Amino acid sequence: MAKGGNLIGSWSFLIGVVLAVILGAMGAITQTIAIILVVLGLIVGLLNITDKEVGSFLMAGAVLVIVSALGSNVLDTIPIVARILNAILILFVPATVLVALKSVFSLSKN
Repeated sequence: MAKGGNLIGSWSFLIGVVLAVILGAMGAITQTIAIILVVLGLIVGLLNITDKEVGSFLMAGAVLVIVSALGSNVLDTIPIVARILNAILILFVPATVLVALKSVFSLSKN
């Protein structure tokens, strides 16, 4: 079961990043696309991150979320880059929040 979940999570991550970059570059981040990116982010957070990877993912995810948010504001003079960073942000915020919640829940059980 873990291998199947990991495979789904891996594909969700890859598809999400590719969609975020392509659709961000095209400027087509509609509400529907945003919902799809959020769902893919949730799948990544649920299925792709093992207990051993939580710390690394949270560090990398937090940095990615912060840099994407600040970078999209700083690089607003280059709209294509700002849109790509916003799309990545839409993908990674739910994944990072979900993994952080899972981590806190796991810590509270111990």
